[in-house]
Amino acid sequence: MRLFIAVEFPDAMKKDLLAILHDLKQAGVKGSYMPAANLHLTLAFIGETRQAEDIKKVMDQVKFSPFKLALTEPGKFGDLLWVGVKGNQGLKGVVRDLRAGLEAAGIPYDKKEFKPHITLIRKMTGNMPGNLHIKKTDMMVKKISLMKSENRNGKMVYTEIYSIRS
Repeated sequence: MRLFIAVEFPDAMKKDLLAILHDLKQAGVKGSYMPAANLHLTLAFIGETRQAEDIKKVMDQVKFSPFKLALTEPGKFGDLLWVGVKGNQGLKGVVRDLRAGLEAAGIPYDKKEFKPHITLIRKMTGNMPGNLHIKKTDMMVKKISLMKSENRNGKMVYTEIYSIRS
């Protein structure tokens, strides 16, 4: 099963992210747009694994207080368009503790440097509009989710299979 650990967003933040996606479509930006249900912030990408129960145990060891996330400016990694997330010590601490726990448990994960972002479009073509409006939206994170990613009828579907709370 293909897994990742993430922060899911409340409807209010999804609404603001969808407004950005709408503005991009109106500006003629092409690509594979993320469906609203799939918008999230990845904390640790694990990939194909049979260690779901071990990952749940690692997550159970992570203790955190609620912390704030806020949207920031857009950016690109190659042909991937994203909107940034303003980090803070709470976010950095959770990511550090999750990754240290995965490492200690011998669970392979993507060890790239953590750059908090929300993927909006994959395989983007065209220019990103210079006047893209990002509403100053924030949220309190009180839950971290273990997500399963699967391809259903040619579409990626993300499903929460476990969570921890602050």
